[in-house]
Amino acid sequence: MISPVPSRREIESGQLEQLRSLMAELIPANPFYTRKLQAVGVTFDVASLQDFSARFPLTTKPEIAADQRQHPPFGTNLTYPLDRYTRFHQTSGTSGAPLRWLDTPESWEGMVESWMDVFRAAGVKAGDRVFFAFSFGPFIGFWLAFESAARIGCLCIPGGGLSSAARLRAIMANGATVVCCTPTYAIRLGEVAQEEKIDVSASRVRKIIVAGEPGGSIFSTRARIESLWAGARVFDHHGMTEVGPVTYECPAQAGVLHVIESAYLAEVIDPASGKPASAGQAGELILTTLNRTGSPLLRYRTGDLVKPVVLNPERGNSCRCGRHELALAGGILGRTDDMVIVRGVNVYPSAVEEILRPFVEIAEYRVQISETSALTEMRVEVEPARHCADPAALAARLEKALETSLLLRIPVSTVAPGALPRFEMKARRWIRGN
Repeated sequence: MISPVPSRREIESGQLEQLRSLMAELIPANPFYTRKLQAVGVTFDVASLQDFSARFPLTTKPEIAADQRQHPPFGTNLTYPLDRYTRFHQTSGTSGAPLRWLDTPESWEGMVESWMDVFRAAGVKAGDRVFFAFSFGPFIGFWLAFESAARIGCLCIPGGGLSSAARLRAIMANGATVVCCTPTYAIRLGEVAQEEKIDVSASRVRKIIVAGEPGGSIFSTRARIESLWAGARVFDHHGMTEVGPVTYECPAQAGVLHVIESAYLAEVIDPASGKPASAGQAGELILTTLNRTGSPLLRYRTGDLVKPVVLNPERGNSCRCGRHELALAGGILGRTDDMVIVRGVNVYPSAVEEILRPFVEIAEYRVQISETSALTEMRVEVEPARHCADPAALAARLEKALETSLLLRIPVSTVAPGALPRFEMKARRWIRGN
């Protein structure tokens, strides 16, 4: 029997109840939030969701990082004694020292249930064979996805410690029907398949679930992946080590992500003012974890830029899929700290990805940002695919496409085959320097 879709009122009522229970558990047990809220004179009662958003302060990543430096190794954002915690993970550290995160069995269970929601929305079910095309390091998403797939009844096939070619052979030999990886690595696997003469059209893969980068909701990137994988459907998702699995792709609209609001209270604010973003306007995603009581975050500044979908009143303010959860058009548009202003134009990595991915002659690319006190400049390095007959002509076409889309003249140069790095985890294509 399919559970009824909760209405907007039911979602918010449940969030308020969870939020009040969370606050009762946190104060005074959690030293970090007890100090933080007392310092600004916030009382711990919550009259409504609006009251919470209006009175409670934002939490930032630098705050958490400073707390962990001052109280090593795990900081003080822990609600229970250390012997209650059974899981350790850490962030990737792409923008500074990694944050360490601990979870109790109860908090872990809540996140496993959220990841099961991701799989169910993607149509993954018992009997599917899920291949995890990455090494199992301390990044939380791998472990959650693996355990959640097993809980659903899937056959879970680990791909750690294998080369890309070996992973492809394992996918073929074991009849994998679902592949989990980053968008960049899905493309890399498809290209290796061509190089190794592995016919992925003969595989059983029907879904590729991607996360870790915005590419899954960028139409040119997902089209490239689906072309390389003989039409297997790309399904986007995003999460963070600090909060857990946050969104799943709308089953009815590619490029739209739904927030799992049974686990999160989500807000979208203007990054500069901190005030709520206007309806339909892009802003920064703010998250409060409702079921991760052991290591919570209240009004956490994720740094993710999103654009909420204005829902249709004629459908009772539901999405096209019938759900009432917050919907984000275009998924994660970028990061507040990734945007660069080049000669007065705001440029996001996702915009450049959208422009470059349709060019099948590109094997890999890298963006170089040079910043001085007076000027920021940008140039693009491209590694042509082996079948590219005229790299110089490719560079000229790319310069024209960038100028047409961004209204900027951006130099494009080509490099030798194999000169640019390949990525299994989050791609680091944007390099800043003087």
